[in-house]
Amino acid sequence: MDSTELRIAAVVPCHNEEAAVAKVVADLKAAVPGIVVYVYDNLSTDRTAECAREAGAIVRYENTKGKGNVVRRAFADIEADVYVMIDGDDTYEASAAPLMIKTLLDGPYDHVLGVRKQDEDTNAYRSGHETGNKVLNGVVGKVFGENVEDMLSGFRVFSRRFVKSFPAVSREFEIETELTVHSLHLRVPQTAVQVGFRDRPAGSESKLRTYRDGTKILALILGLARHERPVAFYGLFGTLAWLVSLILTVPIVVEFYNTHEVARFPTLFFAFTLMLLGSLAWTAGMILDGIRRSRHEAARLVYLRYSAAGVNDDVAAGDRR
Repeated sequence: MDSTELRIAAVVPCHNEEAAVAKVVADLKAAVPGIVVYVYDNLSTDRTAECAREAGAIVRYENTKGKGNVVRRAFADIEADVYVMIDGDDTYEASAAPLMIKTLLDGPYDHVLGVRKQDEDTNAYRSGHETGNKVLNGVVGKVFGENVEDMLSGFRVFSRRFVKSFPAVSREFEIETELTVHSLHLRVPQTAVQVGFRDRPAGSESKLRTYRDGTKILALILGLARHERPVAFYGLFGTLAWLVSLILTVPIVVEFYNTHEVARFPTLFFAFTLMLLGSLAWTAGMILDGIRRSRHEAARLVYLRYSAAGVNDDVAAGDRR
């Protein structure tokens, strides 16, 4: 199927982006003929909605604060073959969208990540953001066993089957992390494309808070590790409990062997309790791992209900028959 025959939708989350959103909409329309741009106004107090509408976007409203809530709503409401997600602050080069869409279709891939390449004459990354991004990329790579180039990028292109199998649990800026982890645990075909990244326009203010949002993202990663790697997560605590129990028990056993008396009964009781807790932790991890496998199988079945990007669902259904 030719890209001109596809339904291509852009999702642009916005909160007080009056100074930038019109240019983002215009750039997307110029770069991708026929694209339908949906601007989701997330409790803006300025003229974001009016500016977006005047630029030719379809404006919708999400009245629960947070980028994650916007993405959750947009992915549920919008029907398309290809989805482009880009921030409304005009920091990403929208002109990269055609290459990202072509890459998605040629793969075919389900997720194309826009890896930010900062302009040489700008300092678009705020202090601490680049370092924090690299640290979080490394943490996710260690937890999930796959390298991530730019986990926090807000410029991505998705297939329909990716979008419709994505649960979107996060509420705020953790949504990028959740998108990345979803692609990793579902093992969808994906790739990355470098995109230009520049300073915000004058009058536009970043909504990111380095330490607050970084802490939330790290907490999300730990939570996802608990759900996606339960044997390793609970096994770590179980093994530590066993080791402490062993360290406490050995001197008591040696003393009993020499004196035939248990002089530190409370310590022995505590050591046995730790041994039991360690065993329970390992058991919980193994049970939750079985549940995880069931969840992944269910998500995979939902994913497989849709055809690959650029393939007509009716044709794909006929091929399966």
